[in-house]
Amino acid sequence: MQFAKCVLVVAGGLIAIAIASSALAAVPLPWQMNLQPPATPVMERIVHFHNMLLIIITLITLFVMGLLLYVMVRFRAGRNPVPSKTTHHTLIEVLWTVLPILILIGISIPSFRLLYYGDRTTEAEMTLKIVGSQWYWSYEYPDHGNFSFDSVIVPDKDIKPGQHRLLEVDNRIVLPIDTNIRLLMTATDVLHAWAVPAFGVKLDTVPGRINETWVRITREGVYYGQCSELCGVGHAFMPIAVEAVSKEKFETWVKKAKAEFGSGADRQVAEARRVN
Repeated sequence: MQFAKCVLVVAGGLIAIAIASSALAAVPLPWQMNLQPPATPVMERIVHFHNMLLIIITLITLFVMGLLLYVMVRFRAGRNPVPSKTTHHTLIEVLWTVLPILILIGISIPSFRLLYYGDRTTEAEMTLKIVGSQWYWSYEYPDHGNFSFDSVIVPDKDIKPGQHRLLEVDNRIVLPIDTNIRLLMTATDVLHAWAVPAFGVKLDTVPGRINETWVRITREGVYYGQCSELCGVGHAFMPIAVEAVSKEKFETWVKKAKAEFGSGADRQVAEARRVN
Protein backbone atom coordinates (compact mmCIF):
# COMPACT_ATOMS: atom_id res chain seq x y z
CA MET A 1 0.00 0.00 0.00
CA GLN A 2 2.78 2.40 0.93
CA PHE A 3 4.65 1.51 -2.26
CA ALA A 4 1.56 2.25 -4.34
CA LYS A 5 1.19 5.65 -2.66
CA CYS A 6 4.85 6.46 -3.37
CA VAL A 7 4.38 5.51 -7.02
CA LEU A 8 1.32 7.77 -7.26
CA VAL A 9 3.18 10.66 -5.65
CA VAL A 10 6.14 10.29 -8.01
CA ALA A 11 3.87 9.97 -11.04
CA GLY A 12 1.91 13.04 -9.99
CA GLY A 13 5.10 15.00 -9.54
CA LEU A 14 6.39 14.00 -12.98
CA ILE A 15 3.08 14.94 -14.59
CA ALA A 16 3.14 18.32 -12.83
CA ILE A 17 6.66 18.92 -14.05
CA ALA A 18 5.72 18.04 -17.62
CA ILE A 19 2.68 20.32 -17.56
CA ALA A 20 4.60 23.19 -15.97
CA SER A 21 7.50 22.79 -18.38
CA SER A 22 5.17 23.14 -21.35
CA ALA A 23 3.82 26.33 -19.79
CA LEU A 24 7.31 27.65 -19.08
CA ALA A 25 7.05 27.38 -15.31
CA ALA A 26 9.42 29.72 -13.52
CA VAL A 27 9.09 28.36 -10.00
CA PRO A 28 10.61 25.33 -8.24
CA LEU A 29 8.34 22.30 -8.49
CA PRO A 30 7.91 19.19 -6.32
CA TRP A 31 10.13 16.34 -7.54
CA GLN A 32 11.86 18.63 -10.01
CA MET A 33 15.06 16.99 -11.25
CA ASN A 34 16.37 19.51 -13.73
CA LEU A 35 16.90 23.22 -14.24
CA GLN A 36 13.97 25.52 -14.87
CA PRO A 37 13.04 25.94 -18.55
CA PRO A 38 15.31 28.63 -20.03
CA ALA A 39 13.76 31.98 -20.93
CA THR A 40 16.91 33.77 -22.18
CA PRO A 41 19.79 32.95 -24.55
CA VAL A 42 22.17 32.96 -21.58
CA MET A 43 20.14 30.33 -19.72
CA GLU A 44 19.86 28.24 -22.89
CA ARG A 45 23.65 28.14 -23.07
CA ILE A 46 23.88 27.34 -19.36
CA VAL A 47 21.55 24.37 -19.83
CA HIS A 48 23.59 23.17 -22.80
CA PHE A 49 26.83 23.50 -20.81
CA HIS A 50 25.24 21.70 -17.85
CA ASN A 51 24.14 18.80 -20.05
CA MET A 52 27.59 18.55 -21.61
CA LEU A 53 29.21 18.38 -18.16
CA LEU A 54 26.70 15.72 -17.12
CA ILE A 55 27.83 13.53 -20.03
CA ILE A 56 31.50 14.10 -19.22
CA ILE A 57 31.15 13.29 -15.52
CA THR A 58 29.06 10.21 -16.35
CA LEU A 59 31.77 8.89 -18.69
CA ILE A 60 34.45 9.57 -16.06
CA THR A 61 32.39 7.81 -13.39
CA LEU A 62 31.83 4.76 -15.59
CA PHE A 63 35.53 4.64 -16.49
CA VAL A 64 36.64 4.81 -12.85
CA MET A 65 34.04 2.24 -11.82
CA GLY A 66 35.29 -0.07 -14.60
CA LEU A 67 38.86 0.29 -13.38
CA LEU A 68 37.82 -0.51 -9.81
CA LEU A 69 35.92 -3.60 -10.90
CA TYR A 70 38.87 -4.76 -13.01
CA VAL A 71 41.28 -4.26 -10.11
CA MET A 72 39.00 -6.10 -7.67
CA VAL A 73 38.73 -9.10 -10.01
CA ARG A 74 42.20 -9.17 -11.56
CA PHE A 75 44.18 -8.52 -8.38
CA ARG A 76 42.05 -10.25 -5.76
CA ALA A 77 43.83 -12.27 -3.05
CA GLY A 78 42.63 -15.62 -4.43
CA ARG A 79 44.27 -14.94 -7.79
CA ASN A 80 47.40 -13.32 -6.37
CA PRO A 81 48.55 -15.24 -3.30
CA VAL A 82 51.88 -13.42 -3.56
CA PRO A 83 51.06 -9.72 -3.91
CA SER A 84 53.08 -7.48 -6.21
CA LYS A 85 55.46 -5.01 -4.60
CA THR A 86 55.36 -2.54 -7.48
CA THR A 87 55.20 1.03 -6.13
CA HIS A 88 55.68 3.21 -9.23
CA HIS A 89 54.73 3.06 -12.88
CA THR A 90 55.92 6.02 -14.93
CA LEU A 91 53.42 5.67 -17.80
CA ILE A 92 50.39 5.35 -15.50
CA GLU A 93 51.48 8.31 -13.36
CA VAL A 94 51.95 10.48 -16.46
CA LEU A 95 48.55 9.44 -17.82
CA TRP A 96 46.61 10.12 -14.61
CA THR A 97 48.22 13.54 -14.43
CA VAL A 98 47.97 14.61 -18.06
CA LEU A 99 44.48 13.27 -18.88
CA PRO A 100 42.66 15.23 -16.12
CA ILE A 101 44.52 18.37 -17.20
CA LEU A 102 43.38 17.90 -20.80
CA ILE A 103 39.79 17.29 -19.65
CA LEU A 104 39.81 20.46 -17.53
CA ILE A 105 41.24 22.49 -20.42
CA GLY A 106 38.51 21.12 -22.68
CA ILE A 107 35.85 22.14 -20.13
CA SER A 108 37.38 25.57 -19.51
CA ILE A 109 37.05 26.74 -23.12
CA PRO A 110 33.22 26.65 -23.33
CA SER A 111 33.08 27.77 -19.69
CA PHE A 112 35.00 30.99 -20.39
CA ARG A 113 32.95 31.59 -23.54
CA LEU A 114 29.75 31.32 -21.51
CA LEU A 115 31.05 33.64 -18.77
CA TYR A 116 32.03 36.23 -21.37
CA TYR A 117 28.70 35.94 -23.21
CA GLY A 118 26.67 36.40 -20.04
CA ASP A 119 28.76 39.25 -18.66
CA ARG A 120 27.24 42.18 -20.54
CA THR A 121 25.77 43.29 -23.85
CA THR A 122 27.12 46.07 -26.07
CA GLU A 123 23.75 46.49 -27.81
CA ALA A 124 21.44 47.32 -24.89
CA GLU A 125 18.02 48.65 -25.88
CA MET A 126 16.99 49.65 -22.34
CA THR A 127 18.31 49.66 -18.78
CA LEU A 128 16.86 48.43 -15.51
CA LYS A 129 18.54 49.51 -12.29
CA ILE A 130 18.18 47.14 -9.34
CA VAL A 131 18.83 48.20 -5.74
CA GLY A 132 18.88 45.71 -2.87
CA SER A 133 17.97 46.76 0.66
CA GLN A 134 17.15 44.99 3.91
CA TRP A 135 14.80 43.37 2.96
CA TYR A 136 13.19 44.41 -0.31
CA TRP A 137 14.13 45.42 -3.85
CA SER A 138 13.87 48.77 -5.58
CA TYR A 139 13.73 49.19 -9.37
CA GLU A 140 14.40 52.18 -11.59
CA TYR A 141 13.65 52.67 -15.28
CA PRO A 142 16.09 55.41 -16.39
CA ASP A 143 15.18 55.11 -20.08
CA HIS A 144 11.44 55.53 -19.49
CA GLY A 145 11.10 58.66 -17.41
CA ASN A 146 13.34 57.49 -14.55
CA PHE A 147 10.42 56.38 -12.39
CA SER A 148 11.12 53.92 -9.58
CA PHE A 149 9.25 51.69 -7.15
CA ASP A 150 9.85 49.27 -4.30
CA SER A 151 8.97 45.60 -4.53
CA VAL A 152 8.02 44.02 -1.21
CA ILE A 153 7.03 40.44 -0.42
CA VAL A 154 3.32 39.66 -0.07
CA PRO A 155 2.72 38.38 3.50
CA ASP A 156 1.37 34.88 3.97
CA LYS A 157 -1.96 36.20 5.22
CA ASP A 158 -2.47 38.08 1.94
CA ILE A 159 -1.54 35.25 -0.44
CA LYS A 160 -4.38 34.49 -2.85
CA PRO A 161 -5.24 31.11 -4.41
CA GLY A 162 -2.83 30.30 -7.21
CA GLN A 163 -0.10 32.59 -5.89
CA HIS A 164 3.24 31.28 -4.68
CA ARG A 165 4.13 31.72 -1.01
CA LEU A 166 7.46 33.51 -0.41
CA LEU A 167 7.67 34.43 -4.11
CA GLU A 168 4.87 36.96 -4.65
CA VAL A 169 5.51 40.71 -4.45
CA ASP A 170 3.28 43.76 -4.36
CA ASN A 171 4.93 45.35 -7.43
CA ARG A 172 6.31 43.10 -10.15
CA ILE A 173 9.05 44.13 -12.53
CA VAL A 174 7.60 44.43 -16.03
CA LEU A 175 9.97 43.93 -18.96
CA PRO A 176 9.49 43.55 -22.73
CA ILE A 177 10.39 40.35 -24.52
CA ASP A 178 12.86 40.21 -27.45
CA THR A 179 14.75 43.19 -26.03
CA ASN A 180 18.38 43.44 -24.92
CA ILE A 181 18.06 44.74 -21.36
CA ARG A 182 21.05 46.00 -19.40
CA LEU A 183 20.79 45.21 -15.67
CA LEU A 184 22.67 47.50 -13.31
CA MET A 185 22.77 46.33 -9.69
CA THR A 186 23.80 47.87 -6.39
CA ALA A 187 22.76 47.86 -2.73
CA THR A 188 22.12 50.37 0.03
CA ASP A 189 23.32 48.43 3.09
CA VAL A 190 24.78 44.92 2.81
CA LEU A 191 25.48 42.35 0.10
CA HIS A 192 22.43 40.95 -1.67
CA ALA A 193 22.21 38.82 -4.82
CA TRP A 194 19.60 39.22 -7.56
CA ALA A 195 18.88 35.74 -8.91
CA VAL A 196 16.28 34.55 -11.40
CA PRO A 197 16.99 30.92 -12.43
CA ALA A 198 15.00 30.98 -15.69
CA PHE A 199 17.11 33.94 -16.84
CA GLY A 200 20.45 32.43 -15.89
CA VAL A 201 21.14 35.52 -13.77
CA LYS A 202 22.66 35.48 -10.29
CA LEU A 203 24.71 38.56 -9.45
CA ASP A 204 25.71 40.23 -6.20
CA THR A 205 24.49 43.73 -5.41
CA VAL A 206 27.30 45.52 -3.57
CA PRO A 207 26.99 48.83 -1.66
CA GLY A 208 28.96 51.57 -3.39
CA ARG A 209 29.48 49.55 -6.55
CA ILE A 210 27.54 48.92 -9.77
CA ASN A 211 27.55 45.37 -11.15
CA GLU A 212 26.27 44.74 -14.65
CA THR A 213 24.73 41.88 -16.62
CA TRP A 214 21.97 41.54 -19.21
CA VAL A 215 18.91 39.55 -20.25
CA ARG A 216 16.91 39.04 -23.41
CA ILE A 217 13.64 37.35 -22.48
CA THR A 218 12.31 35.16 -25.27
CA ARG A 219 8.85 34.25 -23.95
CA GLU A 220 6.05 36.02 -22.14
CA GLY A 221 5.28 34.85 -18.62
CA VAL A 222 5.99 35.45 -14.95
CA TYR A 223 9.44 34.49 -13.68
CA TYR A 224 10.37 34.20 -10.02
CA GLY A 225 13.61 34.42 -8.11
CA GLN A 226 14.98 35.25 -4.67
CA CYS A 227 17.89 36.95 -2.97
CA SER A 228 20.76 34.44 -3.01
CA GLU A 229 23.21 36.16 -0.68
CA LEU A 230 22.82 35.76 3.09
CA CYS A 231 21.88 39.33 4.01
CA GLY A 232 20.30 39.10 7.46
CA VAL A 233 17.24 37.77 9.24
CA GLY A 234 14.95 38.82 6.36
CA HIS A 235 17.06 37.09 3.70
CA ALA A 236 14.34 34.54 2.93
CA PHE A 237 11.78 37.29 2.35
CA MET A 238 13.27 39.12 -0.66
CA PRO A 239 11.53 37.51 -3.63
CA ILE A 240 11.79 38.66 -7.23
CA ALA A 241 8.90 38.56 -9.68
CA VAL A 242 9.37 39.54 -13.32
CA GLU A 243 6.44 39.81 -15.69
CA ALA A 244 7.60 39.54 -19.30
CA VAL A 245 5.16 41.04 -21.82
CA SER A 246 5.10 42.09 -25.45
CA LYS A 247 6.66 45.42 -26.40
CA GLU A 248 3.22 46.90 -26.99
CA LYS A 249 1.97 45.86 -23.55
CA PHE A 250 5.17 47.15 -22.00
CA GLU A 251 4.68 50.62 -23.48
CA THR A 252 1.13 50.65 -22.12
CA TRP A 253 2.40 49.60 -18.68
CA VAL A 254 5.08 52.32 -18.74
CA LYS A 255 2.41 55.01 -19.17
CA LYS A 256 0.51 53.69 -16.16
CA ALA A 257 3.70 53.25 -14.13
CA LYS A 258 4.78 56.83 -14.73
CA ALA A 259 1.49 58.03 -13.30
CA GLU A 260 1.60 55.63 -10.35
CA PHE A 261 5.27 55.70 -9.37
CA GLY A 262 6.56 58.95 -10.80
CA SER A 263 5.68 60.97 -7.72
CA GLY A 264 7.30 58.58 -5.28
CA ALA A 265 3.96 57.81 -3.63
CA ASP A 266 4.53 54.08 -3.96
CA ARG A 267 7.81 54.35 -2.06
CA GLN A 268 6.01 56.02 0.84
CA VAL A 269 3.32 53.32 0.87
CA ALA A 270 5.93 50.54 0.79
CA GLU A 271 7.90 52.19 3.59
CA ALA A 272 4.76 52.41 5.71
CA ARG A 273 4.05 48.71 5.05
CA ARG A 274 7.54 47.70 6.18
CA VAL A 275 7.29 49.77 9.33
CA ASN A 276 3.95 48.20 10.22
